[in-house]
Amino acid sequence: MMRAHRPTAKRQTASAPARAFEMVALGASAGGIDVLTGLLAALPKDFIAAVMIVVHLPPDPPSYLVQSFNHRCALPVIEPDAGEQILAGRVYVAPPGYHLLVESDRTVALSTEAAVRFSRPSIDVMFESAAWTYRERLLAILLSGANEDGVRGLEAVRAMGGLTWAQEPETASSPEMPRAAIERGVVDAVLTPSSIAESLIGLPAFIDQQA
Repeated sequence: MMRAHRPTAKRQTASAPARAFEMVALGASAGGIDVLTGLLAALPKDFIAAVMIVVHLPPDPPSYLVQSFNHRCALPVIEPDAGEQILAGRVYVAPPGYHLLVESDRTVALSTEAAVRFSRPSIDVMFESAAWTYRERLLAILLSGANEDGVRGLEAVRAMGGLTWAQEPETASSPEMPRAAIERGVVDAVLTPSSIAESLIGLPAFIDQQA
C-alpha cells in the first residue's frame, strides 16, 4: 500500500514549494556515512544554505568524520562550538556525545542531556530545534539508519512548514529509519541518493531566482 502512495523523485522535485531554504538538515545512522559523503561531495562551492548533520556515533572514540568530509566537500566542514553563528555555505557536524541544536538567534547549542532513542547526538533533537527557528526555510532529510530516530523530528519540521525528504529504503543499507518515517506519513518525497544530490545541487539556483 505504501508504495502505491509514494511520490516519485521527479514529481516531488518538480512540485517543491517555490521558496528559499536557509538550512538543509541531514540525519543518518547505520549505513548513512557513505551516502552523506556522496551528498557533500556533490554540493557546489557556492551552495548558499547552511548544512547541519547528525550521525549516530559512539561517544568515546575520536571521530574523523569532519576530516573525511572535508576531503570530499567543497564547503568548509566543522564540529561547531556552542554559541557559534550558523552561516550559509558551511557544514556543521554534531560532535560525538553531544546533542546539536539550533538556537532562535541562529547560533549553535550543544547539550549533554540524556540520550533520545538511545542516541546522543539525536536526529530528532536537531530536526526539532531547527524547525522552530527556520520553519518553512528548512529542508530536512532522513537517510539510512537502523532505528526510528528522526521520525518525530520530521513530523515537527512539517508542522512548522518545512520540507521533508527520506532516502528510498531499497537504496539504504539499513532501511528501518527512512521506512519508519514513510510509514508515519511525515515525508514529502522519497528519493534515491542520486536524486537527493541532484535536487540539492539545484537549490542555490532556485534560491537565486527567488531573491
